[in-house]
Amino acid sequence: MHLGYPAVLAVLLFCVGLYGVLARRNAILVLMSVELMLNAVNLNLVAFDVWLRDTLHAGQALTLFTITIAAAEIGIGLAIVLLVYRNRGTSDVDKLTDLADTGTEPDSDSIAPTTDNAAETAADQALPAGGQTA
Repeated sequence: MHLGYPAVLAVLLFCVGLYGVLARRNAILVLMSVELMLNAVNLNLVAFDVWLRDTLHAGQALTLFTITIAAAEIGIGLAIVLLVYRNRGTSDVDKLTDLADTGTEPDSDSIAPTTDNAAETAADQALPAGGQTA
């Protein structure tokens, strides 16, 4: 078997997947592109396994491992995308920046007290700056 044909096909699949990851904004299409890239790697593993005539079939074993990891990745990834879509109404990757660092620190005056008891909060505010009573 010629090694060039599956290798060229794997390179084309990987390039299409890489373009999809870099150019797409929809999270589901990005996950599909990652799957294309993993399938290109699987094709290379099997092609080199056949070409090298490995008696242990390590390429095929690694391919099964990669398929298992890809199935877990797509399951968890789709669950996360569906939860984000349900909460935010979009699966656009560029619009999902709520967890991004804005670079600003909150002021100590704007931080709300953490107690639920209003009496404790009022008593804490009545204390002098040292926080101790006389």
